[in-house]
Amino acid sequence: MPELSRCWRPAYPLDAVTVLSPLRRGRGDPCLRHDDGGRTWVTGNTSEGPGTLVFRVCGDGTVEARAWGDGAQVLLDGLPDLLGAADDDSGFVAHHDVVARARRRLPSLRLTSTGRVWDALVPAVLEQKVTRYEAHRSWRELCRWFGAPAPGPVPEGLRIPPTPAAILSISDWQWHRAGVDLRRRSTLVVAARVAHRLEEAVALRGERGRALLRAVPGVGVWTAAEVAQRAWGDADAVSFSDFHVPSIVGYALVGRALDDEGLAEVLAPYAPQRQRVVRYLQAMGYSRPRFAPRYPVRDYRAI
Repeated sequence: MPELSRCWRPAYPLDAVTVLSPLRRGRGDPCLRHDDGGRTWVTGNTSEGPGTLVFRVCGDGTVEARAWGDGAQVLLDGLPDLLGAADDDSGFVAHHDVVARARRRLPSLRLTSTGRVWDALVPAVLEQKVTRYEAHRSWRELCRWFGAPAPGPVPEGLRIPPTPAAILSISDWQWHRAGVDLRRRSTLVVAARVAHRLEEAVALRGERGRALLRAVPGVGVWTAAEVAQRAWGDADAVSFSDFHVPSIVGYALVGRALDDEGLAEVLAPYAPQRQRVVRYLQAMGYSRPRFAPRYPVRDYRAI
């Protein structure tokens, strides 16, 4: 298979693992992998077709990348944005000491931008109202059963995310086998039917882009924000109604848990870069205190 390549040198310190962490859906993610050789493998469905991208950061900061498949050139062209080059944090002011310390300690934290809505939408929908363990398991199984093998000389098990056509081909019993309930599968089926229109959200960006995503029944504020954070690096797309985010931000900034109203109030001074604050706190390892048993893991396959 023909191989394309490019070298690119960012004008900032690059920590690829931190930048790409929002894209990784668990340790066994079949579409994003960091190997022992310091290389990162990323697959995706592009406007030109599926493709595989692999890159490594050299000692001098240069990024050496190769790609295969019909979408190889698109992935290579998007490499800088994927690694945060399009992110603009100018004008950001830390209004809390915790955020200021995080900013000093994480100068390499930047917001990724894949330029692709569909590949971010599927796992986001799978994560609605379930534990991450459940969602990541369903994501792995859908990629394994309905995603194509990644093109190129790739590590074993690397897959392309399921295409809209593949999602529409899944029968009810196969959804059940993957542990996806009726509500989430219905959302994915509707989204698959208009997937080509949803990609326009990347060009619209901001609230207009998120509003386009929310036009799909079953895609609310939380899901639209999760997609926007990844597809175009939306620095203001906060995942309201998230199980963890209000507590993480609340305990880190004001010492108590918050609801969505309180979260919006605390983050208001940071607009239009509220999500950047959340990323700083998450990257620093802040988490909600655990006062009770973990949220139970359900297995829809047994129902």
